[in-house]
Amino acid sequence: MAIGIAVVETSSLGDRTYLVHDGDVAAVVDPQRDIDRVLLLAGRLGVTITHVAETHLHNDYVSGGLALARLTGAAYLVAGPEHVAFDRVAVADGDEIAISDALRLRVLATPGHTFHHVSYVVLADGAPVAVCTGGSLLYGTTGRTDLLGARHTRTLAAHQHASARKLAAQLPAHAAVWPTHGFGSFCSAAAPDADSSTIGREREVNPALRLGVAQFVTRLLAGLGDYPAYYAHMGVRNASGAAPIDLSHPPVAGPDELHERITAGQWVVDLRPRKAFAYRHLAGTLSFGLDGSLATWLGWLLPPGASPTLLGESGAQIAAAQRELARIGVDRPAAAATGAPEDWAGGHDLRLSALAAATFADLAAAYAGLDGRVIDVRGRHEWAAGHLEGAVHVPLPGLADRLAGLPDGTLWVHCAAGYRAAAAASLLARAGRSVVHVDDGWASAAAAGLPVTRPAAAG
Repeated sequence: MAIGIAVVETSSLGDRTYLVHDGDVAAVVDPQRDIDRVLLLAGRLGVTITHVAETHLHNDYVSGGLALARLTGAAYLVAGPEHVAFDRVAVADGDEIAISDALRLRVLATPGHTFHHVSYVVLADGAPVAVCTGGSLLYGTTGRTDLLGARHTRTLAAHQHASARKLAAQLPAHAAVWPTHGFGSFCSAAAPDADSSTIGREREVNPALRLGVAQFVTRLLAGLGDYPAYYAHMGVRNASGAAPIDLSHPPVAGPDELHERITAGQWVVDLRPRKAFAYRHLAGTLSFGLDGSLATWLGWLLPPGASPTLLGESGAQIAAAQRELARIGVDRPAAAATGAPEDWAGGHDLRLSALAAATFADLAAAYAGLDGRVIDVRGRHEWAAGHLEGAVHVPLPGLADRLAGLPDGTLWVHCAAGYRAAAAASLLARAGRSVVHVDDGWASAAAAGLPVTRPAAAG
């Protein structure tokens, strides 16, 4: 019998959810918190969800698995050793779960990304056709192994190597690989090298299957970058079991309330594209547009427990941002307002502001006189790969803690494409600094004649 697969993409977080079915019944693997997308998909396909499976307790998002299982009456599959605060079907290595006569899931213990990580081999009439690998074997890479703390990183990396080889040894070359992470998620140890793959292909290209354990561990650990601060709270939240989310519209804030919130230092977030923000915005607001990785960067920077106020051109923008934030545990915005900056200012022109924007060519023209007032907010691996001579490196997540130590005068802020620099510039402007947002691609820096350092070639 042919087994169907439908994918629910969450591109903003770099993850995939899988709905595996036989045309009648289905299992859902690693659902995001906004389960309405999965329910709509199942309805369109005309299938009944009978099982919900987690490969691991996720660190990059709040799972919708428990809510989906309770709503549908499905069995909820979670690795037996996980300590959770809810009833589930505890699964272990070698278990086979019958979804229907033709469709079964075989559990394989694949520790590495977490200690109790499992993968699910999809069996069609008893033959393996695919494997849902979660954060284990990804496309040309594996899941990162440092999310449970530095003391476990090396041990988990060795487990990750063994788990990848276990998958490669037990599955045929034609079996499709269906990972949850690896499409931009910080849970991936490196960038994926494809958008689809098989076990056979991974045997040829994946470092975990081509390198010995010592080489693999060294390479994996060397490539690990920073990850969002909110990851620290996701595993605990998922072990407790997340309640269904409330996506109803937040309370509406008028101009006076918005002014009070800004004056009080609350996070009032402008969701419009950064160019619109630069042209005109409500003074004291922060630029996190929906045209970039809103949830990742706002979630990373937002103080723990804080609820932002959202500003958008339409209710649709507010709803989209609210959904993005709910996925990472920011359950309800404090308030929201729609319209244009003039509406939010309530006729008070002094409440409106603009942000100076420039290109790398503009920066090159002014560079000689800036004397250390160029701020690079990219990550440490980006900085190490090449940066402007004389620039000050302040990765965006650490900017708020370093405001007092930045040079006096107008600051020019850049990143790799403009989004993070817009957020940084808005944070600096809110702190009372004069700032220029370099809204340009990093590749243009050298072309503009700026002095770019390069890492020394290996000898």
